[in-house]
Amino acid sequence: MINRKEFMQEIQLRRHIREAIKVVHHRRSNGAQTELQEERQLRTVIRQLINEADPAVATDAVHSNTGINALEDLFKSTNVLSVLRQGYKSLTSKEEQRESYKNHILSAVDSSLEVEETRYVAGAEVGAPLQEDVDIAIGDKPEDNPAFIDVEKKEPTEEEEVEGFSISGQDRTGRNRAYTDYKNIEKNIITAFDNLDDPKDREMFKDYLLTNLKLYFERFEEELQTDLPAPDIETPEGAEMAPAIEAEGPDMGLGLQERINLDMDEIVEWLLLDATKK
Repeated sequence: MINRKEFMQEIQLRRHIREAIKVVHHRRSNGAQTELQEERQLRTVIRQLINEADPAVATDAVHSNTGINALEDLFKSTNVLSVLRQGYKSLTSKEEQRESYKNHILSAVDSSLEVEETRYVAGAEVGAPLQEDVDIAIGDKPEDNPAFIDVEKKEPTEEEEVEGFSISGQDRTGRNRAYTDYKNIEKNIITAFDNLDDPKDREMFKDYLLTNLKLYFERFEEELQTDLPAPDIETPEGAEMAPAIEAEGPDMGLGLQERINLDMDEIVEWLLLDATKK
């Protein structure tokens, strides 16, 4: 049975342990904040260096391919990048939203340029010299005639367009923002693409556009991580009051005086470890 003196020593020991835990948490919190601040400063410097070498703001770059030059003009003279940056960085609730946004934009760009390429090829074939004998097979319906121009064709509703824009399994919030933003930049992209007549130029334009968009999305993610506010570091629940000392941890089966003589750091580390297991 523990006597009064041992009881008072037990209370004093617990008081010292509580104070030690506060000191440890304070040091760890300050260390985390200092490390975060240094990382932010480093990211700021890196971002400045990247911006200086950014092809979207370069003025004298001339590439050996017209398609790449057209892409650079697109980035420099339109709002494509600013729209995508703002849209991507507005999705801060979940990483899945930004991933969905990125995937929908890349898929939409690829699909739009595929359609434009198909139209270009079809137009080139229509413009070919006609043979002297033209044989057009006419079916039972007017729309079966390839020469028929259907101006009364029903346009898809916005809901149908959104569903056609969607990628299965992707976050819908990211999809919705991507749909809205792409409608704002699609015309600029298609116009720049359609201005290219050479198939090689169009191919280079498309390949470099998709590659650069992927790289810009990576940059937007880095910017977002730098711009987000520092998380509030709270004291873990129960840290203000140290748990009762039991004979379950290392060296906790010792007598009271022996426990008091233990190195205080060992006690604190054991208590912190024990708290994380609960």
